Amino acid sequence: RPVPVDALGRIDTAMFAAALDGAAVATALVANNEVGTVNDARALSLSAAAAGVPLHLDAVSACGHVPLVFRDLRGDASAGTGLVAMSIAGHKIGAPVGTGMLVASRSARIAPLLHGGSQQRGLRAGTQDVPGAAALAVALEEAEAERERESTRLAALRDRLIAGVLAAVPSAALLGDPLDRLPGNAHLLFPGAVGESLLFLLDMAGISASTGSACQAGVAEPSHVVLAMGRSEQDARSVLRLTLGATSTEADVDAVLVAIPDAVARASR
Repeated sequence: RPVPVDALGRIDTAMFAAALDGAAVATALVANNEVGTVNDARALSLSAAAAGVPLHLDAVSACGHVPLVFRDLRGDASAGTGLVAMSIAGHKIGAPVGTGMLVASRSARIAPLLHGGSQQRGLRAGTQDVPGAAALAVALEEAEAERERESTRLAALRDRLIAGVLAAVPSAALLGDPLDRLPGNAHLLFPGAVGESLLFLLDMAGISASTGSACQAGVAEPSHVVLAMGRSEQDARSVLRLTLGATSTEADVDAVLVAIPDAVARASR
């Protein structure tokens, strides 16, 4: 059963707790991969533990940007309840595409999806990608070592980008939590503009953006996240997600600020 998010895109912890009654398992995002709002993962884990429900946390967008200590999030939950698994994707932190990791508590009961061999404790048969695993381990070490410094740098770029866009396009609005959000995420609403047209016009200017998460790329539908936040379908078709990463610079922000006013004007005709 789905749990509502509030107007900032955050999971309502009270509704999450209420929805756990009778649930076999629960899953939640540590941070919303579209609007960038960071959820209270600790509260979600505590609620799942109190209800005796195993919880999986999707930390794909949060890894490398917010503190993630599995032991702390799990707390003293009893065996098989509360946080039992957390997943990340390697490409988000510079590891090879296709690598990833599932952190599981020792009490988690996991059924194998691939059978035929005893690899990985009998959970996944087949030849293991040792180079990929080693690369992911190094990427995790590097991402954590520079997390605070890089988050500060990205947040400064993000804030300058948001302020510049709002100044250049007064009708625009920032969606998601204005403070408790991923450091490299700027999710903006341009009322009356067609999101797909914005993407095309910005692409012509050499700027890559999206109207939703990468999971929805190529799907010309209104953002289900924006709709869940209580916005109209028209608003959900008029949003733009701009994200910053390790290679982003002040010059990249400058390029967006130069291109965005004309792109919005043309996409609104």
